[in-house]
Amino acid sequence: MRIGELAGVVGVTTRAVRHYHQLGLLDEPERRANGYREYGLRHAVALARIRRLTELGLGLAEVRDVLADDAGKDLVEVLTELDEDLARQEEAIRERRARLRALLEAEGGLPVEGPVSPELAALFAGTAHLTDSPMAAKDREIIAFLETSMPPEARERMVSSIGEALGSPGAVARAGAAYALLDALVDAAPDDPRVEGAARALAGCIPPGLFPEVGELDHDDNVLRAFYADLAPAQAEAMRRTLRILAEERR
Repeated sequence: MRIGELAGVVGVTTRAVRHYHQLGLLDEPERRANGYREYGLRHAVALARIRRLTELGLGLAEVRDVLADDAGKDLVEVLTELDEDLARQEEAIRERRARLRALLEAEGGLPVEGPVSPELAALFAGTAHLTDSPMAAKDREIIAFLETSMPPEARERMVSSIGEALGSPGAVARAGAAYALLDALVDAAPDDPRVEGAARALAGCIPPGLFPEVGELDHDDNVLRAFYADLAPAQAEAMRRTLRILAEERR
C-alpha cells in the first residue's frame, strides 16, 4: 500500500501518518526500487492502534509510552490515569454548568456587566433604574471587576455589605441622589463647592466594612488610580474626598 491507501484504510490523513513517522510512533518502510514506500499489514495494524488510543483521549506522548517496550507504563496504567483525568473534567464541567444555570435563572436576568455571581446579579437587578446615571454605570462596572479580582472571602464580604446597605430603607433613593450629584460634576472644576456635598452624599451610601483599608487605598491602589483617571476631574476629587471621609469615620 502507498501512504494514501494506508491512510484511507485506517481512516486518518496522510499528514497524520507523516506526523507519526516524525514522532517515531510509526515505523517508516524502506523505499522500493521505484522510490515509493510500500506499507504492509503491520503498518496498518500499528496505525489503527494509534488511532484508537488517540480517540480515547490519549496525547501522542502517552501513545508513545504505550507503544514503547521500555517506557515503564503499560496500557492499563495509562488508561487508568486517563479515566481519573476525565472524572476530574466531568466534575469541573458539572460545577461550571451549575454556575451557568444559576446565572441564567437569576432573578432579573443577566446584567449588562455579566456574567457576575447570582448574588450580585440580584443586587444589580434591584438598582437597574439607576443605570441611567453614568456614575452609577461606572460604579457597577468597578463592583463587577472587584468581584472577579478579589479572593473568595473578600468577594463574599463585599457583596454582603452592598446587599445590607441597599436593603435599608431609602438606601436606593439615597444612592440615586448621590449619583445625580456626581453626574452634575462632569464639567466642573476640582475646587467646585459642590464636590464636598457630593462626596458626603456618596460616603453616606457606602457600607461601613466595604473598604476596610480605605486610607491606604486612597494613595496606593493601582485600580483606584485607574478609576480616578476614567472620571472627570471634579468627580475624581469627589471620590478622593469620599474615601478620606470614610477613613476619618473608621478611626
